[in-house]
Formats: sequence, C-alpha cells, structure tokens
Amino acid sequence: MYIYPRIVMFFGQSPGHWSRLHPGSCFSVQKLRRIKNTKTKTDKLLNDHTSLIVLMLNQTDATLTSFIFRGIPGLEDMHIWISFPFCSMYVVAIVGNCGLLYLIRYEDSLHRSMYYFLAMLSLTDIVMCTSSIPKALCIFWFHLQEISFNECLVQMFFTHTFTGMESGVLMLMALDLYVAICYPLHYATILTNPVIVKGGLATFLRAVFLIIPLIFLTKRLPYCRGNIIHHTYCDQLSVAKLSCGNIKANVVYGLMAAFLIGGFDILCITISYTMILSSADARQKAFSTCTAHICAIVFSYSPAFFCFFFNRFGSHRIPPSCHVIVANLYLLLPPTMNPIVYGVKTKQIRDCVLRSLSGSKDTNPLST
Repeated sequence: MYIYPRIVMFFGQSPGHWSRLHPGSCFSVQKLRRIKNTKTKTDKLLNDHTSLIVLMLNQTDATLTSFIFRGIPGLEDMHIWISFPFCSMYVVAIVGNCGLLYLIRYEDSLHRSMYYFLAMLSLTDIVMCTSSIPKALCIFWFHLQEISFNECLVQMFFTHTFTGMESGVLMLMALDLYVAICYPLHYATILTNPVIVKGGLATFLRAVFLIIPLIFLTKRLPYCRGNIIHHTYCDQLSVAKLSCGNIKANVVYGLMAAFLIGGFDILCITISYTMILSSADARQKAFSTCTAHICAIVFSYSPAFFCFFFNRFGSHRIPPSCHVIVANLYLLLPPTMNPIVYGVKTKQIRDCVLRSLSGSKDTNPLST
C-alpha cells in the first residue's frame, strides 16, 4: 500500500518535486539525471543502429537489376487508346523510310549528294524510333513493363546517340543546300562521295563519343529510390532521378553534350540559311528548294526544345503526362513526317514513286 502511491507520484510529478522529498526517498534528483543520461545514450545507440540498417538497405537497393516502366503517368487507363496513333505513326515511319532507302538505292536519278544525306536521315530515323517505340507498345498492349538495367543502358545509348545523329544530318543537309544554291557550278566537285562519307561518319562518331560518357555516368550511380520509371523508355534524366547519389555530373555533362550537338548544329544551320538568303538570286531558289528541309527542322527541333526546357525549368508547371507524350513524339514525329514531306515536296522522289507504281522503266533524270 505504500509503494504503489510512490510509483504513481513518480510518474505524475516533475523532477523539481523530488528535490523537496526526504533524502531517504527511493528517488532523488541525481538518480533522475542518471536515468536521463542513460536514456540519451540508449537513443543515440538506437539511432546509430537504425542508420546502419538504412545504409545496408540502400546498398542492397543500389545494385538494381531491372527497372519498371509506368508508361504515361496519370493516363494508365488510356494506354490502349494512346497506342493506336503511336503504332500507326511507327508503321508509317518504317514503311516510308524503308521506301526512301529503296528508291535511293535503285534509282540512278537519285544518286546525288542531297539524296545520300536523305538516306542517312532515313536510316537514323528508323533506328531512333525502333529503339523505343516497340517497347512502349509492349507496355501499352501486354503490360511488359520490366527492363533489365543493362538493357536500359543500351536503349539509352541508341536513343540519345541517334537523336544527336539526326541533328547532325540536318546540319549536313543545310550545308549541302548552301553549296547547291550558292555554288551550283562547283557542287559536284565540292561534295564528292568521299566527302559525304566522311561527313556522315564524323557526325556519327561525334554523337557516339559524347553519349558514351553519359551512359557510364548513369551506370556508376547508386540507386536506392526504387526502380519505377514514370516513362516509356530509358531517358537519361528519368533514370538518374532514381539515384540517391549526386547527379550533378550527369546534369552538367548532359547540358554540355546538348550544347555541343544541338547548339553547334543550329548555329551551322542558321549561318547556312543566312548566307543563302543574303543573295537575291539564291533567295528565289531557296523557297522552292529548302521547304522540305525547313519542315524537317521544325519537326525535329520543336519537341526537342520542349523536352529540354521541361527537364530543366518546367517540371513543376507542366503535367508529367504531357512531357512523356511529347518525348515520344520527339522520337516518332520526324521519322513519320520526313518521308511524307520529302516525297511530296521533292519532284524527283515524287516522280520516282509514280514511275515505280506504274511499272515504267524510264530512269532519265528529271529536274527538281
């Protein structure tokens, strides 16, 4: 009967109350301080053990073997409907670009530098959209959302390399138009086949050598924020954001690669068109000759600029679903529209298509 009230008093009174107790009491201020110090040490030890456990779990998660695509965030219920325009555009892109490659290969009238660059563009478009769109369709149709870590890196390499390659080919085509319009008499001697091959190879190697370090920077990151990618393909920043490490190097190098590829190409294209339009005679030719190339530039760079500025500045203002859709259009729109635009706007290609459909064997060169 005497101990129970003491226990109740202990839990109900403040430490100052115990300083007024009899010195022979079962508790004193010194004992309370020792209890408090012991509790502090115990909490610190528990926190240290908790941090160690979290660190071990993070190290376990850092060795991810696969990622899971969520497709278009917020529109998962509409994946099946979104897949139809994606599939239609992909089929048009493959058929159209393969048709262009066939015509350029077998039509003697198309064996000129302009059409060799167009063949490079078609081949680039085929690889660029094939690196991502079939996987997106598998996500939409069959819910095959998993991709291994190494496969993700391979997809990232091909996607970014050939988007950079497309930009470079558009730049080469602008230079080709400048030579053809401003120096028509020297066109065949300036743009010879070896020069065309070297230009295409240099453009390809530039993209490869600038993208490979980005892949290794992404590979070295520790991943401990899950393995869910809210996208339809392995975009470099979408993957890097899953890391619990410092991704500043990835961001800085990604910006540098974008400026070295896109910035340099846009500068060359701008200079080429400025010099073309500076001449009155060349200006008249430019409107009829450069229309298809200008359309290709618009189709390629418009979604590219949107994705670039969204990743850096607009991620909190624009819905993620809008970003993912435009990112897929960036890989689909140029391959789909380039064969159509060049087929409609280029007289030689249009006549070759009509001649092939009619079965005519006349291969005399036609004027542009």
